[in-house]
Amino acid sequence: MNLSALIIDDEQLAREELSYLLTQVGGVDVVAQGANGIEAVELIEEHHPDMVFLDVQMPGLDGFAVIQRLMERRSKAGSEAEPLPQIVFATAYDQYAVRAFDVNAVDYLLKPFDRARVEQAVARVRGRLAGGTSGSLPESQIDALLRLLKHPQGAGRTSQPAKLVVQAQSRLLLIDQAEICYAAIDDGVIRVVTQSFEGCSKCRTLEELLDQLDPALFWRAHRGFVVNINHIREVVPWFKSSYQLRMDDKQKTEIPVSRNQTRRLRELFNL
Repeated sequence: MNLSALIIDDEQLAREELSYLLTQVGGVDVVAQGANGIEAVELIEEHHPDMVFLDVQMPGLDGFAVIQRLMERRSKAGSEAEPLPQIVFATAYDQYAVRAFDVNAVDYLLKPFDRARVEQAVARVRGRLAGGTSGSLPESQIDALLRLLKHPQGAGRTSQPAKLVVQAQSRLLLIDQAEICYAAIDDGVIRVVTQSFEGCSKCRTLEELLDQLDPALFWRAHRGFVVNINHIREVVPWFKSSYQLRMDDKQKTEIPVSRNQTRRLRELFNL
């Protein structure tokens, strides 16, 4: 039996790509598409789909606000409410992955989409539905999720999540922030380096990445680098009273310290 699905994304090309991949996977009928969170709520209530591919960052309401609106309406409707659809987040930003699973999402797809991952997401939805796990939740869990959505972990610089999502090839890895040696941006791609492996963040800027990191550990030593001060192996004096940092990753990477951060370096290590 085919699953009914909605695709909600403010980028038309992303909607078209996902719709095409679903036709390749088979067994899914895309009953409607929407371009923002407000349309998402309306289309879900109109079509009652089995699953929704939902972008996170959209005009009007973001993906989490859509879920919050649906759960609030369901809470008011009580026993007469329709069950919630299975939610698959589909976005370019991996920093929301942990929170997505906290709100009962069945899967989390990163752009650009991959047919194998789309097929896996559909299979997971089928597995939940076959196991009798609909989007319907007990009232106690709805209340807990509403509180989480209103006060998400990591919403500000004072409550960063302990783990960071890093993409390594086709895998999404959750790593402890303390394991990160440094992050560097090159041609718009942010590399995250630990002592054991290297991956990429979907953050667009180092500022976005810093918003997720513990400011007590991470310091922007240079416009292109963020370092974990606990992974600095050596401070190397450089020409014209400047410095470089030798990190303790496998490559013993040397990172420049910009002139306007030299004072901060001296404060950190009493130079």
